[in-house]
Amino acid sequence: MAQFGSVTERLANNHFEPDDEESHIEVDQAAARAAGVGPLLVRICPAHVYSMGEDGSIGVTHAACLECGTCLAVAPPGTLRWHYPRGGFGVTYREG
Repeated sequence: MAQFGSVTERLANNHFEPDDEESHIEVDQAAARAAGVGPLLVRICPAHVYSMGEDGSIGVTHAACLECGTCLAVAPPGTLRWHYPRGGFGVTYREG
């Protein structure tokens, strides 16, 4: 049986081309605070894209995004504005 490696090793095979000019994820901070969704986004994102500031704001490191849509599945409507990155940017999967 072939060795496939750890998840971390397999994800390292992917190629990320970050868009330094435009984030494909925006958080409506007021809506997020009202919904209390910050801790959930931090916990649920497999790429650890979201972080919580001491003031309760939600930070986004869009360059690490796996474009899986998990955040969209759990965030209340209007909390996130999310679209795929511009052409040529984002993640290119090299696994399978």
